[in-house]
Amino acid sequence: MSGKKKNKEQDYIPTTKVERAGKFISTGVKVGSNYVKHYVAKPFNKNLKKEDLDKENASDIYNSLSSLKGSALKIAQILSMDKNMLPAAYTDMFAQAQYSAPPLSYPLVQRTFKKEFKTSPEKMFESFSTSAINAASMGQVHKATKEGKSLAVKVQYPGVADSIQSDLKLAKPFALKLMNVKSRDIDHYMKEVEEKLLEETDYELELKQSVQLTNHCANLPDVYFPKYYPEYSSKKVLTMDWIEGAPLKEWVEGNPSQEDRNKVGQTLWNFYHHQMHSIRMFHADPHPGNFLVNDKAELGIIDFGCIKKIPKSFYNSYFELTDVHTLEDSVRTAELFSELEMIKAKDGKKEKKLVMKVFVELIRLLTRPISAPTFDFAAPAFFEEIFEMGERLSKDPELKQLQARGSRHFIYFNRTFFGLYNMLHEIKANIVTTPENAQWMKIA
Repeated sequence: MSGKKKNKEQDYIPTTKVERAGKFISTGVKVGSNYVKHYVAKPFNKNLKKEDLDKENASDIYNSLSSLKGSALKIAQILSMDKNMLPAAYTDMFAQAQYSAPPLSYPLVQRTFKKEFKTSPEKMFESFSTSAINAASMGQVHKATKEGKSLAVKVQYPGVADSIQSDLKLAKPFALKLMNVKSRDIDHYMKEVEEKLLEETDYELELKQSVQLTNHCANLPDVYFPKYYPEYSSKKVLTMDWIEGAPLKEWVEGNPSQEDRNKVGQTLWNFYHHQMHSIRMFHADPHPGNFLVNDKAELGIIDFGCIKKIPKSFYNSYFELTDVHTLEDSVRTAELFSELEMIKAKDGKKEKKLVMKVFVELIRLLTRPISAPTFDFAAPAFFEEIFEMGERLSKDPELKQLQARGSRHFIYFNRTFFGLYNMLHEIKANIVTTPENAQWMKIA
């Protein structure tokens, strides 16, 4: 594992509802003040741009969420993964939540160990770094040694599990404003997000899921995983092998060869599709901070806190729609749309026609990578089309009248596919994508 300690350590995290609500309110006031200052100054300064306001607001919101940690910061991380959802100033700033959040000071880490193990990190391990090596939304990682092994010890931030429900309520107005959607359009999905965030704060569950997923994927070529240690883990602390490798973003910035880009991209693709199709559960946190690349261009995979299990009915309907031949059958497509809650029982002919038109077009575009033997994710045209379609659909007055569409299971599926596509685009990988040729189909 690799990381860079860039941020000043944080000595305190607001944990009560009152404290956290106060932080959200003060941030809202600051953002409102930024708007007032911007539009008052604009008549006198023609060089002021909306991008300047976005940068100032993004910085203020991110700094606030960083101090709160937990689900508040996790929301920023999720938003940063969709380049079409927010202005670039927000996605660029929020991307820091993936692996470069301000870390906790060491006394707070010691306090967690005393509570979990009745001892200190120094007594539990032969050595333990007092400064965090990596800090993200839910916890931070320290490097330790024990019996000659280098270990990564993930320590959860205090209070994050207890504040998830209230944080989601407090963060909702920000999300509605930033994404320009109505409350009714996201209420249907809040329970799914809440459940997953609660799972991410249970390190005993993560330990179990980590062992299960790594065992299932052990035979995939060019991947490596850490070993996990239950004896040094608890509900708030998770210990695993320290595995070497550069974070994916840093590796890409090192300008690797096209051969290595293709190899790492193919490994990523195989990893995700093997999980989805062979074991029907998958690593649903696909951001660059969770992937390492070693000097052999092998892919190290960490952080199995967010795992999505796929119900059989959803799997069958979802992947039937990815077959281009299915979309040519309007009757069957409409049936699948109903099964996946994209068409609702109360929809009239006008709504059904609009949903069919929009989503068939969208599915044809997004499934293009698996409609040909290979796909070049380096080519910008595909991503420009996605962006242009997103812009067009977001401004369509008829679509704005429709409620949110689709099963709640779409949330983590869409997040995973968009995250995977974005990473493959950053890598500039040209890979084999069709099932009949893919390596993951050959893994037992």
